[in-house]
Amino acid sequence: MTNRWIMLPRPSEESISVLMEQVNLPRPLAILLAQRGVDDFEKARAFLRPSLDNLYDPFLMKDMDKAVDRIIQALEMEESILVYGDYDVDGTTSVAMMYHFLKSLNAKVSFYIPDRYTEGYGISTQGIDHAAENDISLIIALDCGVKAIDQTKYAAELGIDFVICDHHMPGEQLPPAVAILDPKREDCDYPYDGLSGCGVGFKLIQALCTELGIDQERAMEYLDLVCVSTAADIVPINDENRILAYYGLEIINSNPRLGIQLMIPEENKGYINISRIVFSIAPKINAAGRIQHAHDAVNLLLVENKLTGRQFLSDINQLNTQRKNIDSEITKSALTQLQQAQDDSSYSTVVYDPSWHKGVIGIVASRLTEFYYRPTVVFTKGENGTLVASVRSVKDFDVYEALCECEELLDKFGGHMYAAGLSMPERNLPNFRRKFENSVRNRITESQRIPSIEIDTEIDFDVITPRFLKLLKLLEPFGPCNLTPHFLTKNLQNYGGERTMGKQHEHIRLNLFCPKTRKTFTAVGFGFGQYLRDFQKYTFDLVYVIEENIWQGKSHTQLQIRDVRFHK
Repeated sequence: MTNRWIMLPRPSEESISVLMEQVNLPRPLAILLAQRGVDDFEKARAFLRPSLDNLYDPFLMKDMDKAVDRIIQALEMEESILVYGDYDVDGTTSVAMMYHFLKSLNAKVSFYIPDRYTEGYGISTQGIDHAAENDISLIIALDCGVKAIDQTKYAAELGIDFVICDHHMPGEQLPPAVAILDPKREDCDYPYDGLSGCGVGFKLIQALCTELGIDQERAMEYLDLVCVSTAADIVPINDENRILAYYGLEIINSNPRLGIQLMIPEENKGYINISRIVFSIAPKINAAGRIQHAHDAVNLLLVENKLTGRQFLSDINQLNTQRKNIDSEITKSALTQLQQAQDDSSYSTVVYDPSWHKGVIGIVASRLTEFYYRPTVVFTKGENGTLVASVRSVKDFDVYEALCECEELLDKFGGHMYAAGLSMPERNLPNFRRKFENSVRNRITESQRIPSIEIDTEIDFDVITPRFLKLLKLLEPFGPCNLTPHFLTKNLQNYGGERTMGKQHEHIRLNLFCPKTRKTFTAVGFGFGQYLRDFQKYTFDLVYVIEENIWQGKSHTQLQIRDVRFHK
């Protein structure tokens, strides 16, 4: 209820007319497309009908030829290869993909995921020691490694080469690896830098298929894993990622690998989209690495026996339940800590408790960011007296740049504009609080401190026809850089049948009536239960998204409330 409502700029009438006439779109859909930069026939065809033919040549990526040559050499010489990846969804899907592909080539390959608690994020000396002990001469690192300078030097001393596939921001110096595939490298001319770590690994598989004379269809078999990573890592769903996600969803909804199939709730089978991956599949994969060890998630993604897969899933579901309970308790503890501090003048949130579980502080940071709407850092105790933290940001504020100003206080840090992780000595915490607060205060704008909701266009209910809904689906998959369209309809009324839902009656379901068009729709509002009496008493303007609700194997259209203004 405190959101600023921002109407997105209306595209030019010329571009709207072109799309209405040449693509035969209704006006609201033409507006949505033009707002996304799709303003002529050719762009519309490419956007509405994504094609695998439009994927970029993987050899455009810096060092791709070096990576392919080194891996083929390892295959020919029957070297032992270690596939190494991070413990989150992006890392585990990357590892499962690369391991499975190399195994299909009869490579001598194994995989390694660092322990979140004893090794931490990225390349660890323990992982390199493991490789040396097992006579491994090549490590393929996925979703990590672009800052692992000391670790790759150490590996080289042991006779171990590195091929790094990463998508994080590199530092000023690159590791001494055989090849570093990272589209965010300043010297990389690859046309698109938004790939997930798994996406970068996929481009390597594409390149290997080309060089080995393998049909590209083999690479496309892994698009379900690429799609899960793309959704879970909150990377842009535009350009090449849109194509990868589009075809990945096709596989997930028709013939996914067994591990993914088992994770899909029965009622959602055939109806998976990006949002359902984020809220249904990704937490299960993440739970293994958060609570126990992420190799459990890789095993589930690789499983080929249904009975074994169900046992893996049962174990992971238990870990996910445990994660939810821990997350809830730590969030309560952190909120209590902040309420006792009573500092409403801060531009940032920094909290610390040595007892907090390292595996869920990222989730807690996200919840605190939503609650206070400030860039947030959640610390807990790490190994050897260090502190570790997860960092989350608010819309349009680059928290990674803020951390760069604190770099001299940190042992390690890495991440993106909206999410990062770090470690540092405990003695630096007071200085970090001060320096991070000053950095945020100096960088953030007043508009970035107020939560906002962007509205694509205003419509009336008569616009929402079966044809409109069918065409709206062509804009999917939705995600960052192609967000689910938000619509505004004014002067609505409650039509009766309203009720609250949830243990605390925190949600609401009601029937909405548009007097102007005499049409009704069912709507749900999560967290809007407190406004039950206002809905009963007043007319209102509503911001909402249109969604497909699945119930007992049947789908129907409903509106999901995102914000409301009552005419009191």
